[in-house]
Amino acid sequence: MKLGFKGGCKEVGRSAVTVNDEILVDYGIKPGENTLYPINDVRPKAVFVSHGHLDHCGAVANLMDMKPDIFMTPPTADLAHVLAKDTLSIAEREGRSAPYTGWELQQMTLCTKMIDYGVEFHTHGYTAQFYNAGHIPGSSAVYLEKEGKSIVYTGDINTLDTRLVPTAEELPKATALITESTYFNEDHPSRKETEREFIDSLKDTLDMGGNVLIPAFGIGRTQEILMLLSDYGIPCYVDGMGVGIYKLLMKHPDYLKNPTHLKHAFDKAIFVRGRKRQSVSLHGSVIVTTAGMLNGGPVLYYLNQLYKDPNSKIMLTGYQVEDTNGRMLLDTGIIDNDGVIQQVRMKVEQYDFSGHCGDRELKQLVKDFCDKGGERVFTMHGENAEEFAEWVTEEIGVEGYAPANGEEITI
Repeated sequence: MKLGFKGGCKEVGRSAVTVNDEILVDYGIKPGENTLYPINDVRPKAVFVSHGHLDHCGAVANLMDMKPDIFMTPPTADLAHVLAKDTLSIAEREGRSAPYTGWELQQMTLCTKMIDYGVEFHTHGYTAQFYNAGHIPGSSAVYLEKEGKSIVYTGDINTLDTRLVPTAEELPKATALITESTYFNEDHPSRKETEREFIDSLKDTLDMGGNVLIPAFGIGRTQEILMLLSDYGIPCYVDGMGVGIYKLLMKHPDYLKNPTHLKHAFDKAIFVRGRKRQSVSLHGSVIVTTAGMLNGGPVLYYLNQLYKDPNSKIMLTGYQVEDTNGRMLLDTGIIDNDGVIQQVRMKVEQYDFSGHCGDRELKQLVKDFCDKGGERVFTMHGENAEEFAEWVTEEIGVEGYAPANGEEITI
């Protein structure tokens, strides 16, 4: 079984792995000032998409001239379509050339087959199955087997408890594991402790008459933050893609931990869009909005109103990729707001609401896999992938390896 690593190696973004040059697992983009794509020498017969985030599914529509079979869980299929459609809309609005056409997006939908967790299926001589990865609704670890060789690809995986989705399932036995390494060498703090610190800081700002701006990823993070605010009785505005994603996720209640709780949280929030933004009170308000890394989206409108206010606060709720506005804000205190460089006087805080395994969980994941007879471990999707691979080799006694983009390895 030949593995080709086409993106996402020793970096976060543009994940893509081929199997025997005929199966492709994920095909994402790396957002930033200049969008990066995987190595494009791929001609897959079938594509497996682990979950509906742009760094894993954002380039799939580029493959439609080959009309591959595409496999996703039902929520991932809906999320991938929404993200692809949004990418086209943004390109049109900004006068940039789109990475694919509306026809290609339509073909992606027509080529997609939706498969639930736990259902064994077959394609082009491979046996396959999706396992709940606990990252966002519909996220999957992918199992592939052919002629006695097998792999498990974790995608983004989380074995810690969150409000939105159940934790990841136990991974099956396989020859090799391809695992993310985003938070290797970094443990997550207690979720309850993080939530308590987040709420206490938010209330302090409101008590001073300031506003709280919460940039949140539209998929997963917005919904979880609203559930948290609801539990503490804190009213909020919600703007951006997160509202539409909530409505989409409610069509798949079996993939949610507590759909009733999620519905209650959104019923209490005030939805905002378009011209209604001008009527949002900026006096002691909480605003949850996209984009989570401050690269475009309604958050830039609110920042433009609030960036000079030292009594207000930005509460970042997720990882900030290099070359994004969010990382620039953390590193320098400035942002690029639609071409205008702004020195932000608001307080800036970052909280760990990650949907990924931390160091402890990643190590346990690998140990459990190898205890079942796993023979090789490939680490990717992280800046510390090489260190993780070294740990696997030294501590577990199984060959660990951090491939580079473009490498091909036979197992």
